Amino acid sequence: MGIVIRTPSQDDMAAVAEVHFRSRRSYYEGHLPEAELAAWEADVRAKGYRLDRFPERVWQVAEEDGEVIGFALVTPDGKLWQLQVDPPHWGRGVGFALHGWCVAQFRGMGVATGRLDVFAENHRARRFYERRGWREVGRDDDHVLMELDIQPGGSPRVGADSA
Repeated sequence: MGIVIRTPSQDDMAAVAEVHFRSRRSYYEGHLPEAELAAWEADVRAKGYRLDRFPERVWQVAEEDGEVIGFALVTPDGKLWQLQVDPPHWGRGVGFALHGWCVAQFRGMGVATGRLDVFAENHRARRFYERRGWREVGRDDDHVLMELDIQPGGSPRVGADSA
């Protein structure tokens, strides 16, 4: 059937959390102590992911054959909070599709400049964003701050996906 990008329901949020756990581990393992990773996961599991917790944030999930395989989260002020793809699905266009939704969402919100931060050691994600026109604008501790000029009606980057 292919990848479907859609608005999630609260019923999807447990699957979203699991995608987040696996993708977060892919870039933090070896850089953060296991106890810290496990504590974060335990805290998230205890609180759960709730769509109504941050009502200003807009969510989308990527689904294939009824399975949530990625998600994105943006805000009206131009922040890309999350773009996560389950590692077994990397390189299949999931990240590209979610990124396209994020840019379209920003345009619809009237955002001129998108912003995100990415773990500095997450070279795969940094390359993914750079290929789509994001540029480094600073650093904050162990994160790279990036921006993207949002072109009304245009595309900031057209190219093949690798995430």
